[in-house]
Amino acid sequence: MEATGRTALHVCCVLFFLTEASCEFIHIPSLVHHGIEGKPLLLSVETRFPLDDAEIQGTWSHTRPSGSRTTLVTFTKEATITHMMYRDHLRFEKPNVSLTIQKLGQDDEGDYHLSLNIEFHNKTGVVIKEERTVRVTVDVPVSSPVIEKNPTYAVVEDKANVTLTCSTQRGTRVVFQWLRDNIPLGPSDRYHFSQDNATLLISPVRKEDKGTYHCVASNPVSPGRHSRSLELNVYYGPYNLEVNSDQGLRTGEVFTINPGQLVFFECQADSNPPNSYVWISKSRNSTKVINEGPRLEVLSYRLAQAEEYLCRAFNNVTEKQDEAQFTLVVASLGTGKEKHTQEGSSVSPLAAITVCSLFIIGCMLLFFLRRTCHPKRVLMGIYNSRPLSEQKRPHRSGHEDATEDFGIYEFVSIPGKMESAQVSCRSLAHLESVQDMHTTIYDVIRHVPETPSHSLLK
Repeated sequence: MEATGRTALHVCCVLFFLTEASCEFIHIPSLVHHGIEGKPLLLSVETRFPLDDAEIQGTWSHTRPSGSRTTLVTFTKEATITHMMYRDHLRFEKPNVSLTIQKLGQDDEGDYHLSLNIEFHNKTGVVIKEERTVRVTVDVPVSSPVIEKNPTYAVVEDKANVTLTCSTQRGTRVVFQWLRDNIPLGPSDRYHFSQDNATLLISPVRKEDKGTYHCVASNPVSPGRHSRSLELNVYYGPYNLEVNSDQGLRTGEVFTINPGQLVFFECQADSNPPNSYVWISKSRNSTKVINEGPRLEVLSYRLAQAEEYLCRAFNNVTEKQDEAQFTLVVASLGTGKEKHTQEGSSVSPLAAITVCSLFIIGCMLLFFLRRTCHPKRVLMGIYNSRPLSEQKRPHRSGHEDATEDFGIYEFVSIPGKMESAQVSCRSLAHLESVQDMHTTIYDVIRHVPETPSHSLLK
């Protein structure tokens, strides 16, 4: 390393003597330093020649912004003389020629000048002079900023101006940034900033200026410091006035409701502070205030015909107002419209479809049964399958001929099982066959005498 330094030194010397060109024997990495108040700062200097092969003599001096100049340190390789006022404030780096400021203060700002004379041992009598200047700024960290508002009370849109001021107790070269609802603000037709952005003037104030404001303060040695939030309250409105109802059917500015229905209307508008509302009934000859407040109740059975209504919103602070007019009509909306008027009173469309479908399916089943089964033919077939004797035997009630019922009746009991069977008059003619049965038969045996007189004689 030493051999390389000596080679570079010889090259520079040759160039200096042959061409009288300057060769850099010292190098300062940074010519501008931003120091922090209360912190140390090193003014670094790199020598590009072997100190053992040369004699050096130099000085560090300080020129303040006011223009006054003070010699701080005078030095050689063997000795260093520091100004007595700065002995505890400066440190000279031997054998290097760098200078350290122990604790920066506002008085340390300015230009620091290094002057160095170099005489090489092999070139006796030849002195090379090097000079460099370093600028030092001392920045004070920024304290938390504070916002002030003028006026301090809420303001009315289009009638007032607002001035916001951001300040810090400590900090140098502070730059300010304004935010509303965390969105940065820039100059515009109504936003005016001071040169350092410390003041924001809003002229005139409008609805969109309402919100939360912050200011951010920063400088080269401090990150952004946020202030506390400040609310700007702006009185405005009314805007976007509208009348709405969850009942009835609306078409433009006309509301249609079913007869006998109770209807509620809501009047709403964007306003700060909240509006005062008045409901007015209009007729051909006059107008009448019927209610106050944002809600109106109307009984449809009291309406003889279509009536016009008006909702008026008024802001007592801004002294502005707006109106919305509508017409109320009473008419039957039908089952298809009842869903717009009375919740839960109409038949569900799905239920109606289900009933219709079931009815159609039933009709189709009856139709197919009639076509395939032929009920009339079935009945005729049942009738024709009866025995011929039953078909041809006339129906008798038992009282067609009273003479046939004349005679003596006996009850015959035939011993047998407990089971019994009742035999009709028709089966009595076959009694001989019945007598062989092991059972008891209760029947009527009719005896008809040949002549009534012979029977009485016997």
